[in-house]
Amino acid sequence: MTGASEAVSQFLREMGVPQELAGTLGGAIVFVLSFVLLWAVGRAFVLPLVRRLMNSRDLDEHAKAPLLRLASLGLLFVAVSVAFGLAGFGNFLTSLATIAAAATLAIGLAMQDVLQNFVAGVFIYTDKPFRIGDWIEWDGNSGIVEDISLRVTRVRTFDNELLTVPNSQLTDGVIKNPVAKDKLRLKFTFGIDYSDDIQQATDIIVEEAEAHPDIMDDPAPSVRLTELADSSVGLQSRIWISNPSRADFMRIRGDYVTNVKGRFDEAGISIPFPQVDLSGGIELANGQAVANEVGD
Repeated sequence: MTGASEAVSQFLREMGVPQELAGTLGGAIVFVLSFVLLWAVGRAFVLPLVRRLMNSRDLDEHAKAPLLRLASLGLLFVAVSVAFGLAGFGNFLTSLATIAAAATLAIGLAMQDVLQNFVAGVFIYTDKPFRIGDWIEWDGNSGIVEDISLRVTRVRTFDNELLTVPNSQLTDGVIKNPVAKDKLRLKFTFGIDYSDDIQQATDIIVEEAEAHPDIMDDPAPSVRLTELADSSVGLQSRIWISNPSRADFMRIRGDYVTNVKGRFDEAGISIPFPQVDLSGGIELANGQAVANEVGD
């Protein structure tokens, strides 16, 4: 029995409470008072400190609620443990801790996947590889993040399908977040005929990029010859857009490619398509005519 419990028990005995009962009541009173005091201090100082730390990390509102609940549970555990110790219930606390550890191990083995996703959710909240509203791509999937919880993340695909993804899948692999920064580079390869003027085509591609209101001037648009294919010369255009989103990406690229195609048509620059030449005449095989094919 601690000094506090002994003092309260002594006071109760002086008040006429039987000695056996006074010891038990003294420990119970110290436990209740200690718990209430520790809980009140934690609510007044610890939880506000946790809120300030989360604000300093610029966490979203949806992330703060579960983390605050975890902090409250941790505070509750500390208050109960310390109160047990001050009340002189050390042996009981040791037994309780042993039982809790065994139960935690059993639950942990039975819920490995759940715990893995929970830990992954904490990492997503703290590291912030993406936020609600971001366009992300992973393992051949892509979509807009609609909700993030401590177990799963919900993603709406561009076909309007809802994917419920375990958080561990988003932390164990590589995630591409094209809109994480304030600007995004787009690349598109235009194929022109070998007989066309490369410099003229390059000038048209750059001019249409400079004329588009949503394509940035700095960094400036650029064009590189990147491919000598079987039937075309590949000119890769590189442009930048600011404050990107999936909708902006698709709209701007579509407008830009359409404008370049129109200018190519006006200038007589063709965009070749794969061809198959038939040559070598006609041969007879099993009584049927068969053409020899030679592909470009």
